Amino acid sequence: MIDTPANALVLDDLSVAYRVAGRNRAVLRNLNLSIGQGEAYGLVGESGCGKSTVALSVVRYLPRNGSITGGAISLGGQDVMQLNGGALRRARAENVSMVYQDPGKALNPSLSIARQLTEIFELRGISGQAATDRAFAMLDRVRISDPAGVMQRYPHQLSGGMQQRVAIAMALANDPSMLILDEPTTGLDATVEAEVLDLISQLRRELSASILFISHNLAVVSNMCDRVGVLYAGMLVEEGSTEDVFKNPRHPYTVALLRCLPRGGQRKDQGRLDTIPGFLPNIGMTITGCAFADRCALATERCRTEPPPLYDLGGRQSRCHYHEEAQSLPRSTASHAAVALPSKTASKPVLRVEGLNKTYGSQGYALRAVKDVSVSLQPGQTLGLVGESGSGKTTFAKMLLGLVSPDEGGGIELEGEPLAPRLSERTDDQIKAMQIVFQNPDSALNRSHSIRHLIKRALKRLAGLSGGTLETRLEELVRSVRLTDRHLAVKPRQLSGGLKQRVAIARAFAGDPRIIVCDEPTSALDVSVQAAILNLLADLQSKQDVSYIFISHDLAVVRYLSDQIAVLYLGRIMELGPSEEVFAGPHHPYTEALLSAVPNLDRSATSRIRLEGEIPSAVNPPSGCVFHTRCPRKIGAICETQEPPLAQADPGHVIRCHYSHEELARLQKTNAPQSTPDRTGVTADRSRLGMDV
Repeated sequence: MIDTPANALVLDDLSVAYRVAGRNRAVLRNLNLSIGQGEAYGLVGESGCGKSTVALSVVRYLPRNGSITGGAISLGGQDVMQLNGGALRRARAENVSMVYQDPGKALNPSLSIARQLTEIFELRGISGQAATDRAFAMLDRVRISDPAGVMQRYPHQLSGGMQQRVAIAMALANDPSMLILDEPTTGLDATVEAEVLDLISQLRRELSASILFISHNLAVVSNMCDRVGVLYAGMLVEEGSTEDVFKNPRHPYTVALLRCLPRGGQRKDQGRLDTIPGFLPNIGMTITGCAFADRCALATERCRTEPPPLYDLGGRQSRCHYHEEAQSLPRSTASHAAVALPSKTASKPVLRVEGLNKTYGSQGYALRAVKDVSVSLQPGQTLGLVGESGSGKTTFAKMLLGLVSPDEGGGIELEGEPLAPRLSERTDDQIKAMQIVFQNPDSALNRSHSIRHLIKRALKRLAGLSGGTLETRLEELVRSVRLTDRHLAVKPRQLSGGLKQRVAIARAFAGDPRIIVCDEPTSALDVSVQAAILNLLADLQSKQDVSYIFISHDLAVVRYLSDQIAVLYLGRIMELGPSEEVFAGPHHPYTEALLSAVPNLDRSATSRIRLEGEIPSAVNPPSGCVFHTRCPRKIGAICETQEPPLAQADPGHVIRCHYSHEELARLQKTNAPQSTPDRTGVTADRSRLGMDV
């Protein structure tokens, strides 16, 4: 590959290995790619395929056991492999910047934001007030509304979205020509993700910077990048324009990745998501033919013995002998494997919550985390909880589980019986009836014990089993979550993220629960593992009639699995109803904004609604409707002084808004809101309603 001035980054036959157990194990294998000046290039693939290793190799920041074993890296015309220590530090300081997935780990918790930003300018010879002024300007540039206030804070005092903006400000402080983004929006809610992506797009235009965008969110890559490369087992298996690759994939692996996504409003009762069978090759494994052959239903003997080259398809490439047949790849999961919807005639809900409140003390002030929440859940149904970070979703879930005690006055009933507010006051039957699957299985599984020990312990404590009965139930449970005997002998650290989440699910089902709280169970998983976990949850629900409380920022995932959806804001339910009615509209203005922030894989145009500012503090919530400070459809004084009740839109569907259901339907059909509050464009509608303006 020839480096030209038009290229900001060139990887030429790059090979990287990690030294494990005394020998080098290949992670990247003769990788070739280039990124032009001002171009955004997306790199996608499952966890473990080498995406982050690519990013770390560019800046020569591999872990101690990692080494570049072959090839070359050119960054802005410089041979990175030939740079000495001083030149490499200058390149990192002046030419390239990196934004990591977790800003909390990228920021120093012991230093103020001001100190961390000014330090960057001091390294460039700018100090004192000049450095402070530059830091202030950078925070303003990334749309932080109160730069002076944020500069005085420490990372733990900022929300996840605000931390990521600070991390981006630090990355851009040296006006880099190359920006590497490694999963920059994973874990962020839909509105914050959209704001961060808008910011990156704007700064790319202003700085003419080139971008290497690494993500497992294919819709984000589709909307952000000009070209995309699909990485598998350290090799590029497909590359081309984003539109070509995602609309007309020419490698079976790309086809399979795209089929894993819940698209077009797909729901669990309409069929299963497709999955990718098997696993990635282990690092260092000798690959004699196509690396994807063992997982590909189109593979022939030629695929297993003859490594395919990157075929030039005219402006795009595919590493597949049968690239013309790629889209005929048979499904791994039968599309007709639908889940029967729960009976709507069930008279007795498995869970009923009435008037639940939770108030914390915060530095002498009352922080109302949850206010007057009432919901019910039928057997075999899923209630999806959505809303921005800080809306009260996790606090509500903790109260259901007895981990946090609610305020006096409200009540929780499990199958018609009152549930004690504290876990310590609940019976063994009540405890095993309600379990949880956490977002991060690493923190939920004891890494010092085998998988067999972890599941057996749950069966002993929750189901009271022992002896042969325990072993029989263990085998059934392991099969139900599609683990094998081989997995039982290993420890959590030896399993992939998806397999660890299956163990967590098996443990939650050990006591035959009636309700399982799923707190972001798929947010950190790539699309293939996510699809497998969602199918598993749907299967188990269908077979065992278990109910779920499902918390997630991914609205497509929520739509796929949920029968009912509750939209929370500042601890209040703003909208509650059947899943399809909530998605179809008319919506509460907050729901409308959340849905508009979701990126589409096909880049179809949507009227994006930008919410100004962050969610207000629960210590001092706005008067009247708590959403009025950010609402793009704010009416006027009535929103500031009177809190609207939950009004019925349709049977079972309620919305907390001063607009009627009919007016919301008309407004959302004919009048797209602007992006800032205090609108005047719908004054005529307000007058017709007889409302204060």
